[in-house]
Amino acid sequence: MAKMTIEEKVGQTIQGDISTITPADLRNYRLGSILAGGGSDPGNVYNAAPKAWLDLADAFWEESMDTSRGGKAIPVIWGIDAVHGQSNIVGATLFPHNIGLGATRNPDLIREIGRITAVETRTTGMEWTFAPTVAVPQDDRWGRTYEGYSENPGVVAMLAPAMVEGLQGKAGAKDFLDDHHVMTTVKHFLGDGGTTNGKDQGNTEVSEAVMRDVHAAGYVPSIAAGAQSVMASYNSFHGEKMHGHQGLLTGVLKERMNFGGFIVGDWNGHGQVKGCTNTDCAQTYIAGLDMPMAPDSWKGLYESTLAHVKSGAIPMARLDDAVRRILRTKFRMGLFEKPKPSQRALGGKFELLGAPAHRAVARQAVRESLVLLKNQGGLLPLSPNAKILLAGDGADNLTKQTGGWTLTWQGDGTKRADFPNADSIWDGFRQQVSAAGGKSELAKDGKYTTKPDVAVVVFGEDPYAEFQGDLPNLMFKAGKSGDLELIKKLKADGIPVVAVFLSGRPLWMNRELNAADAFVAAWLPGSEGAGVADVLLRGKDGKTQHDFHGKLSYSWPKRADQNDNNFGQRNYDPLFPFGFGLRYADKGELAALSEDPGIDPDAARTNLWFDNGVATTGSTLRLVGADGKAMDIVHPMATTTDGSLAMTAINTTIQEGARQFVFKGDGVVEVRSNTPVDLGRETNGDVFLVATVRVDALPAGAKAAIGTGCGAACKGEVQIGDALAKLPKGEWTRLGVQLKCLRVAGADTGKLDMPFYLRGSNGVQLALSKVVASTDFDYKVECPIR
Repeated sequence: MAKMTIEEKVGQTIQGDISTITPADLRNYRLGSILAGGGSDPGNVYNAAPKAWLDLADAFWEESMDTSRGGKAIPVIWGIDAVHGQSNIVGATLFPHNIGLGATRNPDLIREIGRITAVETRTTGMEWTFAPTVAVPQDDRWGRTYEGYSENPGVVAMLAPAMVEGLQGKAGAKDFLDDHHVMTTVKHFLGDGGTTNGKDQGNTEVSEAVMRDVHAAGYVPSIAAGAQSVMASYNSFHGEKMHGHQGLLTGVLKERMNFGGFIVGDWNGHGQVKGCTNTDCAQTYIAGLDMPMAPDSWKGLYESTLAHVKSGAIPMARLDDAVRRILRTKFRMGLFEKPKPSQRALGGKFELLGAPAHRAVARQAVRESLVLLKNQGGLLPLSPNAKILLAGDGADNLTKQTGGWTLTWQGDGTKRADFPNADSIWDGFRQQVSAAGGKSELAKDGKYTTKPDVAVVVFGEDPYAEFQGDLPNLMFKAGKSGDLELIKKLKADGIPVVAVFLSGRPLWMNRELNAADAFVAAWLPGSEGAGVADVLLRGKDGKTQHDFHGKLSYSWPKRADQNDNNFGQRNYDPLFPFGFGLRYADKGELAALSEDPGIDPDAARTNLWFDNGVATTGSTLRLVGADGKAMDIVHPMATTTDGSLAMTAINTTIQEGARQFVFKGDGVVEVRSNTPVDLGRETNGDVFLVATVRVDALPAGAKAAIGTGCGAACKGEVQIGDALAKLPKGEWTRLGVQLKCLRVAGADTGKLDMPFYLRGSNGVQLALSKVVASTDFDYKVECPIR
């Protein structure tokens, strides 16, 4: 450190994302770290080959060690969200998400999962994972609930250090942080699972005692196990953002907990601190953050931080403390003596990705995570000699089975070929039933060719991550999923039904529990769906292969408004309590449950169809090209088949918080509702369709329009070209079109199946972050009203 320049010291404290920084940038900006965020991949290809990742790791390392310009050779360290296996890489072993691992209560298994994750991560060149999450979720509406092991701090405190040891090796042992292990990040400090109303990045308004005893439960044992980094949380504590909370980052974590590693930020989290921007935040350093995560703001943050150090606004002692902590970790990992990533012990050994031994451990984790909630008449386990129907949209769906943080940030947009080392739930049944001489059939819609002896219906939540998974209540898809009807249809045909529910949290499922004969909570099992069949099917000898093992790590709600009904709380009244889980020897009967959700689903409707860059639950985003061909959007980047309309994800104050649409011809961006939307009441009032837009390009004479519709003869459209021309380019504006205008233009606002569409012509470039029916807007589009 005595030989380092101020510029080199500041560089060590900043982390940039591979989507905005190149290896060549390290020649001038000697950053200490890079990351690959959830939507960042080599060449912007979400399913890039493992070698592309390793080649990029080599390129960054080589530049960081280049001294031809006089800089110090300090190896860059690469962090990545390997949160349920090396889940960014095609072919990797994908373990159940933490909610499922919490149900296993098996720290030895979790330790082995951590070890395998480290091995597979090292093959592609990374040395650092942003895991484990040690949140203690208290409101299941939170979109990150599945990232927590349990609502019970005791379970989190038991499993978190096991994962740390698996990933890093045992502190003090010879293999600690060696080439077969990776550095961990215990996250998110502090209180991320306790925000008011379960809102991601929200405010945690609990006492210091609750913060200590509940939300800090995973940190003390994880730090004792040798965790080298801790990630600051987005949330606030009584209104003060954690990225700027000196009392907790420095006073509690570094001083009282004696944490000797370094604190890393979350994606531009420093920019949310009062008085800060993404490119300028002296306060976060002063508070105790050592390495701000500045994915697309790294250059500006580097320049402002350098200026703050030179002016004395950031004390040199504080900068030196941050650099010392970062370098100390790199020395502990032996990085200064190591060759480039491809030449290390595991570099390029891609045969380890999805290796049979690794998959066997993941399959064991699936078996142990399954929780049996109902087994009427002892229907389970099933005979493999029977005729078995696999139905539901989750039966043969790796995307749904693996959930968020899988190849893409949200876990969407993937296809079967992206999982070469994986078995769907259907694969497991097909293989075992065939081997035993039985018959199996796959019919997503339940329309079988031969009447089965039993049906297994696999259904559940679609993939999501972070705030995009936040819910207003615990209704499953607002009760309009179609899965209940499928179960009832099969039952009406006289077929016993086993329901297998894929989800990132417990949800109100009373109607489905009533309709099915057996009900299994399978969480998000990952790549080894065959583990489900291991438990639900008998062996060829007629004996049970594997009994149920899993116990609820979260309480199961009795009503859809029981968002924060947690073990140990006053007035605790769940349907199934924390720790519940049947075994085959248990009586599996369940009395008929009330089908009153405790809320009015329609009253809970928000009239919000597009938010933070994605269609909300119950809505679908669609692009229509000039050729009239439509495509449903499942990935943050898409282009119509004729190339007339392209969409890319862009950042706002949050990662991928908006979508930019570039029109190279006539095209339409549609938001379609899965069920008709009645805005008749709103239309009769003074309510507007409000789109939060940013004008990036608008050629003279270009055309643009906003509309709604309910079929070809039921569209209402208002031209907005003149309005857009008056808006400042590059700035976000809430543009309002009165619903009455759309009704006059021809829309029947009482039965909309397309509550919003945006039409554009060649040359138009617009960004869109939100669409909502509201009375709050910045600019009103003038239009005739009768």
